[in-house]
Amino acid sequence: MSMSASELARRLARNAETVCRYYLSNGHREGRYWLVGDVANTPGRSLFVRLTGPERGKGAAGNWTDGSTSQHGDLLDLIALNRGLDRFRDVLDEARSFLSLPRDNPADRPFGHVPSPVARGSADAARRLFAMAQPIAGTIAETYLRRRGITAFHGIDAVRFHPSCYYRPHAEAPAEIWPALIAAVTDLDGKLTGAHRTWLDPTGFGKAPVVTPRRAMGHLLGHGVRFGIADDVMAAGEGIETMLSLRCVLPKLPMVACLSANHLAALVLPSTVRRLYIARDNDKAGRHAAIRLRDRARSAGIEVRILWPVTNDFNADLRRFGADALRARLWAQLAPEDAARFASVDSGTGPSA
Repeated sequence: MSMSASELARRLARNAETVCRYYLSNGHREGRYWLVGDVANTPGRSLFVRLTGPERGKGAAGNWTDGSTSQHGDLLDLIALNRGLDRFRDVLDEARSFLSLPRDNPADRPFGHVPSPVARGSADAARRLFAMAQPIAGTIAETYLRRRGITAFHGIDAVRFHPSCYYRPHAEAPAEIWPALIAAVTDLDGKLTGAHRTWLDPTGFGKAPVVTPRRAMGHLLGHGVRFGIADDVMAAGEGIETMLSLRCVLPKLPMVACLSANHLAALVLPSTVRRLYIARDNDKAGRHAAIRLRDRARSAGIEVRILWPVTNDFNADLRRFGADALRARLWAQLAPEDAARFASVDSGTGPSA
């Protein structure tokens, strides 16, 4: 059954600021309102969108008014005007795409209908998914990471939480809904090119009981999930949890999680990097990826040091041996000047807001 327009409008209103940041990016927030020039995203202050309030009625979140034209409506109306959509079905499709919801039944669409040009799994879909996610503080995602031994949450804006992320075992299967850890994949300029999803059990005590609880979408090759801004020294590895484990004991070292062995080997390195630490996984694929990236980096004149875990990966090391033991082992593998520069016992334990 297709979701009603009123329910779509309510879902948009619950994420009113995210909607505004996407469709009205030239505006800004002031108190309870988003201010912009008009529905076409012209800079200015004439149009204001209420960001908080009840779900319906006077003062409802998502309601907007343009003081200069007297136009007003809800966020579905705003999307229609912003995108120049004349047919209501197209407006609903655009809203569903933004919310990362399944489209309605194609048989219900009018003849000649052209769907919104956002392909499932595309970089644009990844950007919308990440925009809909929230900071992990106080969420199931925080619980999950803490149970994996990860307690340092400073500077991890690239990781967010989505309470109801769609999952399909295969393309023809019906959608399931699970909470998920969402990570932004970006290029060297900070442009979001993809997203990585880790579906979680609602208790936060592990991953969701699905066949493939981890999946990526968008353009990944050469890019990664970044923690900190790389300058002359950085670290690279495969998994998000692997690199977050390293941040617990090397909180100031810029890092990137490449999501797989193949993508680690193909990572595009900043031109400023002079020393690269490769946090390799302890398996055949991990060893080969580390060697391939090492050889590429050395040919570019970059000094390379490979960091070795005791067990399968650094998250397993963290959980088995603890942060102090992991810190001591890593310090012994760092260049002496980097141990003092990037390591700190006081790494912070509270999640970022």
